[in-house]
Amino acid sequence: MHIKSIILEGFKSYAQRTEVNGFDPLFNAITGLNGSGKSNILDSICFLLGISNLSQVRASNLQDLVYKNGQAGITKASVSITFDNSDKKQSPLGFEVHDEITVTRQVVIGGRNKYLINGVNANNTRVQDLFCSVGLNVNNPHFLIMQLSFERITVKSMGASQWDQNKNIFTTHLQS
Repeated sequence: MHIKSIILEGFKSYAQRTEVNGFDPLFNAITGLNGSGKSNILDSICFLLGISNLSQVRASNLQDLVYKNGQAGITKASVSITFDNSDKKQSPLGFEVHDEITVTRQVVIGGRNKYLINGVNANNTRVQDLFCSVGLNVNNPHFLIMQLSFERITVKSMGASQWDQNKNIFTTHLQS
């Protein structure tokens, strides 16, 4: 099972309906200019998968996920991910007959939150069971490398002493 497409509507910086396609079955990287919404795409995946610690998606409550906190007339955030389920050996339990599985999560200003699986209402437990049956646990995500984790890895790999040395040279140069 792998992502085929993501549809975001009213989610964080995505006010209008935006569809992201072209995912590779094995490896994907999201690149783009600063402020173009890369992190919000990753946040939308975590939101849909049912993340419990909202600080990991840079939010303090579900309302923070709605475009401009509902101040721009948009009162609902919705994320739908369509998964390719054609490899039946990798199918979630109970979904072996479906070639695609679409999971939607919506949050409305005021806190109402709901899930749909293939257009049918589902509770959080049902969605978590679906993802856990294929080895996806959003609260222990070995399948995502978030931006801050990547920055920590790259800065750490540079070596702290080299970083400090370059910083001192640059600071000295600026002061002269």
